[in-house]
Amino acid sequence: MTLLQTLAVAFSMFSAIPMPQFEWNSKNMRYVLCAFPLVGVVCAVSWLVISFAPVPQFLRAALFCVCPVIITGGIHLDGYADTCDALSSRGDCAKKQQILSDPHCGAFAVIRLCIWFIIYFALCFTLNPAFKSIACAGLGFILSRVLSGWSVTALDTAKNTGLVHAFSTTADKKKARLILTAAAAALAAAMTVVGSIAGLLMSAVSLLLLLQLSHTAKRHFGGISGDICGWFLQKCELWQLAALVSCQLAGAQI
Repeated sequence: MTLLQTLAVAFSMFSAIPMPQFEWNSKNMRYVLCAFPLVGVVCAVSWLVISFAPVPQFLRAALFCVCPVIITGGIHLDGYADTCDALSSRGDCAKKQQILSDPHCGAFAVIRLCIWFIIYFALCFTLNPAFKSIACAGLGFILSRVLSGWSVTALDTAKNTGLVHAFSTTADKKKARLILTAAAAALAAAMTVVGSIAGLLMSAVSLLLLLQLSHTAKRHFGGISGDICGWFLQKCELWQLAALVSCQLAGAQI
């Protein structure tokens, strides 16, 4: 029962998929960060289904682009927009924290979101939807969430309130970090086996962005938050896809 509740908590928080409602407690939230990557599995399956759909390439690219947003309810894009707004303010840590807490969408957030969608759609349109490529992209959805969850278990939080702080304080950090580290290693290995150079490059890009997350969170915000994790996840998925498409354009075997 606790396992099922943990899965329900993860999908309730990180997806728009309807889940049964019950009280969150220390038991069913202990390993919710380990269940979080399963939302990536749903995104991966959606891409696999879309790749077989008998639709024009332009429409397929659009479905690739919007399907993960529909599944997640845009929660990570919201964090991406807020964090871009805060970073663009050039203010001090307190000012940036204030912008993260502001429910309004600033001009820089809109600009960055438009840029993100244009680039992501272009990459989806350029992608050759062969099975191995879709498999690599699907594994990328899972890896980005594994690394996002890992950051919550390993990095300090920016403030003592919010859902990330709640997940951080209720999680069994040591065991969750070990599980997520093992999962990240297994996914990186799988991506390399499936995608060869492309999979290796996608994994490397993901790890570099994790280092950027740590640096940006500490320097600009005093720690991580849900918005910053969403910012990382969206950057990770964009750059993973860019790495995959770049390898295809360069003629690398996948």
